[in-house]
Order: sequence, then structure tokens, then C-alpha cells
Amino acid sequence: MQLRRIAGVLHFFMTMIRHLPKRLTKVNAFVSGSIVNLGNRNISKMPHIRHELIIGAPVEKVYNAIAGQEGLSAWWTPDAQAKPEPESVARFPFGPEYFKEMEIMELKPNEAVKWVCIAGANEWLDTTISFKLLPGDKDALLNAHPELADQLQQLTNTDNITLLIFQHDNWQEYTPMFSECNYTWGRFLRSLKRFCETGKGRPWPNQHRVE
Repeated sequence: MQLRRIAGVLHFFMTMIRHLPKRLTKVNAFVSGSIVNLGNRNISKMPHIRHELIIGAPVEKVYNAIAGQEGLSAWWTPDAQAKPEPESVARFPFGPEYFKEMEIMELKPNEAVKWVCIAGANEWLDTTISFKLLPGDKDALLNAHPELADQLQQLTNTDNITLLIFQHDNWQEYTPMFSECNYTWGRFLRSLKRFCETGKGRPWPNQHRVE
């Protein structure tokens, strides 16, 4: 009896070992398709948009440009309607037939602004947009973010510097619209930088014009 039990246990482990490679092949990293399959668990890997931008202006000025209607109209879209109030809804028209609406999720003066999209193109719905602000001097920012060396070296005003970390999260997949919006956010963020540094932005519908 004892020998049979030992033989049964050995058979069980040999069977497990033979099937192990097949089990391991189920652990797939589906990078471009945005799903990681770990056995029976699917973990969403939504694509996100990220930008880091050095602005030669005080953090208070950058925050006001993001949180208030006057600033948003100067660098994003001229007919923006927004109140710097949590849980309020900001409306951003782009021409007579299209608009986006954002619910204000977070407002931390001179630190952060966060929205969630509640109206607009289908791919934008439920995505979140956040602006994180980090003031600092040139040397401190360079030590903390060496990837920003060129931006810092080309900055004309080094008395007041703000690092803006922009995130547009929770896209469902990589699509042509995702790619276009990634590029266009870069243009609008440059418009924000121009507005904060010179007083004149380049909002819609001129964000793509050659300067």
C-alpha cells in the first residue's frame, strides 16, 4: 500500500511538470492590445498620455491659467466656461457643433487640477485629465528631472520656474484619435507655456499653425 501511495504521488507531480509549460504560455503580455492575461485574471493596461513641460512663470500664474475661465480661454479654446469650484462642470466649445464637458474632480491651489470628461467624443468619455505643478529653481529641477535639461537650458526666464506634469489617463486603446490627441495636447501645452510666459497663447483654432 505504501509503495502505491508513493507511486501515485510521483505520478501526480510528473503530470503537473509535463503540463507546466502549457500553463506558463497562458501568461501573456499583450502590449499593443492593452490586456495582460495572468492565468484566469485579466488586468487592464489602458494607454495614457504623458507630458512634462517647463514654464518660465510663477506657479500661481500657471495654476490660474489652468483653473480659471480667463486662462483656459487664452490657451485652450476661446469660449471656455469654467468656475474654479470642485464638482462644478466646465464646458469647452470647439466651434458651434462640438464641445467637451469636464467635471472638476480636484483643485489644489498652486499644486494640482484634475478633471473627468463627461461629454465629448466617445473615446474621451470617462478619461481623466490632470495637471500637477512643481515650482523650483533651475538647479533643483535639473537634479530631480535630468530629462528636462534641454527645456531648462533654453529657458529665457529662470527667476520663476514651474514644472507641469500633464496626464490624460484611461483611454480604452491605442487608436488614431489617441495618437492625434497626444500630439495636439503637446500643441495646446505649448500654447499654455506661451500664455504664461508672454501673455499670449495660441488656442483653438490656431494651435496647429506654424509659428
